[in-house]
Amino acid sequence: MNVLVTGGMGYIGSHTCVQLIESGMTPVILDNLDNSKSTVLQRIKEISGVKPIFVRGDVRDRKLLVQTLSEHNIDAVIHFAGLKAVGDSVEKPLEYYDINVNGTLVLVDAMRETEVNTLVFSSSATVYGEPDTVPITEDFSTAPMSPYGRSKRMVEECLEDFQAANKDWSITILRYFNPVGSHSSGLLGEDPQGIPNNLMPFVSQVAVGRRAKLSVFGDDYETIDGTGVRDYIHVEDLSEGHLAALNKVGKKSGYHVYNLGGGKGYSVLEVVCAFEKASGREIPYEICPRRAGDIAEYWADPSKARDELGWFTKRTLLEMSADSWRWQSNNPNGYPEE
Repeated sequence: MNVLVTGGMGYIGSHTCVQLIESGMTPVILDNLDNSKSTVLQRIKEISGVKPIFVRGDVRDRKLLVQTLSEHNIDAVIHFAGLKAVGDSVEKPLEYYDINVNGTLVLVDAMRETEVNTLVFSSSATVYGEPDTVPITEDFSTAPMSPYGRSKRMVEECLEDFQAANKDWSITILRYFNPVGSHSSGLLGEDPQGIPNNLMPFVSQVAVGRRAKLSVFGDDYETIDGTGVRDYIHVEDLSEGHLAALNKVGKKSGYHVYNLGGGKGYSVLEVVCAFEKASGREIPYEICPRRAGDIAEYWADPSKARDELGWFTKRTLLEMSADSWRWQSNNPNGYPEE
């Protein structure tokens, strides 16, 4: 199977490309490198023995998409490309709707022209908003609280409508909880540009000395210790979820929705404690005001993915922390420039 991976040079995309190669599939990467580095290609080759085909371009470039899908005989698409920071989306909503929503519509239109009708979409658990209860199942109502979350939900609705009108298509929605960790080799990891928006890379940068302390946004939530509780999932578990989706439902027409999470929540301070244990480093932190768009707690009920895809998480919070530290300590400044 030849798989177009949009945003394949990014954090989750690069790990998924390794999984695809190791399973005998051929990934073709399309990425504009706005939030990634070209040196990722060589790292993928070091791990897998294969250097994927790389096409530099924007997911909103329809002509390039049609050309890429046709020339490389693409059978399926995994769509990662997009913007992903909650706080940033509050400040720049139009950019999020343009890239995340419009970009997906351009992609699907190009797929339709080239008769590629299998799509796996990188969505987010933020589409649920602030749930009344946890754990969260796929049939919970959706009420996203940020432009980022709303952009993901808009895409889901567009894809659901499109699949209803095109019954031969297989469209799979994967609602991620919080990806963390890195490849066990330490060669691939999360390398955010600028100030990290997610917890684990910020903790990692504090541990390696790039930042003086961690900012903990809010300690007055109704949680175990007042800090936000999230369902953290190892990026390798997450990338295995994409492979399971392709293998189990990628050839079955329909609109499929799955939560990809560990089914357990950890607070910010629990993550800090685990990282200190894994790294042997103290993580100084300060309590700051809550961020706009953040919610108190959520975690997944991943039983549908387990029952239908045969997928479940295997790696612990301590393993997530240890792998994150291996990546950061081996690459203190992230990926080198090529």
